[in-house]
Amino acid sequence: MIDHATLLFEAISGSRAYGTELPHSDTDLKGVFVLPEPAFFGLSYTPQLANATNDEVYYELRRFVELLLKNNPTALEILASPADCVRYRHPLFARLRPEQFLSKLCRHTFAEYAVAQIRKAKGLNKKINNPEPPARKSVLDFCYVTSGAGAQPVATWLARQGYIAAQCGLANVPHLPDLYALFVDPSATGELGYRGLVRDPHTSQEVQLSAVPKGEAPVAYLSFNRNGYSTYCRAYREYWDWVAKRNAERYQNTIQHGKNYDAKNMLHVFRLLHTALEIATTGQLHVRRPDREFLLQIRRGEFEYDELVSKAEALVAQVEAAFATSTLPDAPNAEAAETLLIQLRRDFYAQRS
Repeated sequence: MIDHATLLFEAISGSRAYGTELPHSDTDLKGVFVLPEPAFFGLSYTPQLANATNDEVYYELRRFVELLLKNNPTALEILASPADCVRYRHPLFARLRPEQFLSKLCRHTFAEYAVAQIRKAKGLNKKINNPEPPARKSVLDFCYVTSGAGAQPVATWLARQGYIAAQCGLANVPHLPDLYALFVDPSATGELGYRGLVRDPHTSQEVQLSAVPKGEAPVAYLSFNRNGYSTYCRAYREYWDWVAKRNAERYQNTIQHGKNYDAKNMLHVFRLLHTALEIATTGQLHVRRPDREFLLQIRRGEFEYDELVSKAEALVAQVEAAFATSTLPDAPNAEAAETLLIQLRRDFYAQRS
């Protein structure tokens, strides 16, 4: 995939770099390369290369510096790779150092990403504890019929009145959206021609209106909770999309430790937040985590979900306060980075000529 003649840097990344790997953990590789000179000056710039599973990802030098200027966590972690993870380092790569790029932008790239992961963890917890049944509810499950001063589900009302839905017809009530006059044809032959309440209980997205003969009086009024139905449909679709796409192994691990959270997801929440706090207070980035045992406890499911969320939210507040008083620059020096980028490329091409 990568021409090693163009390689500037290659290192093991991910859990093996963080120190949180398990015996079955994958070995991920990240690296930086320089496009051959003709390709760089030609029409087809290649910003990065990756294998099919994204276990191996290599960034072209310009793209890598662009990511560093944005304080992208992946790029910064490549630059700060632990020595025992480095598989190749070109002498020119030593000119790039983390302290040239660390800035207050890390508050956003590390901490706010962690906050997004907390929201993701909450969403997963909700899905696990409130699964959607395979059978999808219909429009009629969100319809209610007036009864005295209250209302009843339409199915309950029909059963108590001894009617079936096919006997019923609906008509709009002017100026009152989603409220319908409900008429009933008492004949066994359906001579009034009412069309029922919905066209198909399994697929219909709306109630169905009927032509009502002049002089007929409604027996009740039906309300369709359209917003409730829309919210349910979205939640149902999101749940079953998640079921279809979820990582089966990670989900089984989540179920097995019985705490109803994705342990790997929560591990990364605390890894990112602790890293962000260190950046804000020390101006340094430690990829190999000194809090390894705590992170592995999370991965083993040794904490309750609510406890972890509470800890994470308190840590977010600490990170925000630390960046507010940090001596880091607001952003990296883009002009200096561009000068360095140009010189690195020139020197690389000069060495190969």
